[in-house]
Amino acid sequence: MIKAFRFVAMCAIAVAFATLSIAWSQTYKQVDYPGTNVVFTELIGGPNLEGTSVGAWGDAAGNLHGFSLTAKGDFNLVDPPGSVSTSPNFINLQGVIVGAYLDTTTPVPVSHGFILDRGKYKTFNVPGAAGTALTGINDLGVIVGNTCSDPACGNTGNANTNHGFVRFPNGDLKFFDPPGATSSAPSTISLLGAVVGSYTDTVGELNHAYLLWFEKYTTIDFPGATTGTFAGGGNFQNDIVGIYNFVNCTSDCNHGFLRSHDGSYTSFDYPGGSIFTEATGI
Repeated sequence: MIKAFRFVAMCAIAVAFATLSIAWSQTYKQVDYPGTNVVFTELIGGPNLEGTSVGAWGDAAGNLHGFSLTAKGDFNLVDPPGSVSTSPNFINLQGVIVGAYLDTTTPVPVSHGFILDRGKYKTFNVPGAAGTALTGINDLGVIVGNTCSDPACGNTGNANTNHGFVRFPNGDLKFFDPPGATSSAPSTISLLGAVVGSYTDTVGELNHAYLLWFEKYTTIDFPGATTGTFAGGGNFQNDIVGIYNFVNCTSDCNHGFLRSHDGSYTSFDYPGGSIFTEATGI
């Protein structure tokens, strides 16, 4: 699972917005994109410091359409020209949105990164990569993303391997993978340059989250998680949120988590009988 495209078979996804203080408090609000042809809604990135988040909604044909959602509850559609499926993945304080979209190439569509800045779309592809996705941007304009071995980045069912990269404002690229990773993808980059992401290892092909901070990798596994841990987002304090799950689980297998910067973990689920909770931003 990567941040660029999450195809989820459910009608609606509710997201927990976490605020950190002396004691961690939880307030939940369900979000559904308006419309009769909306099959599901998911928040994917943010919120930024102004309270704006980005996400995607799915139609009956199985296509994703992007949107931004302001703190006041206003939705704005985010679909790059020529896209058939769109995943906005992050928004920074300046309102710049980065993400990925699939084009109309047949028989296999190609994944492209995109940057939406002040109403104008810019496509970004890593030279030589079969597919590209942008997953995060900080308030200094530093972007993280991943290359894909499959043109569609695995979204059509083909085998795919990801490798992470940082794109600096001057256009320079730096590629990286955590030690022992067979595939990896960053989710966010903080104002201070800390990268949060996930990778698959060479032993059992398990999924792990990671924090890359001052060139040092820290592997993050929720205690007791047997199938894997996925990091959805992090903040400038290096508090990290995501999802963890268990092997051979038949129901209620996927739970959201918060890993505080002191190393402590908190598990949480959307109330009212939810069977899948995923935290994607903090």
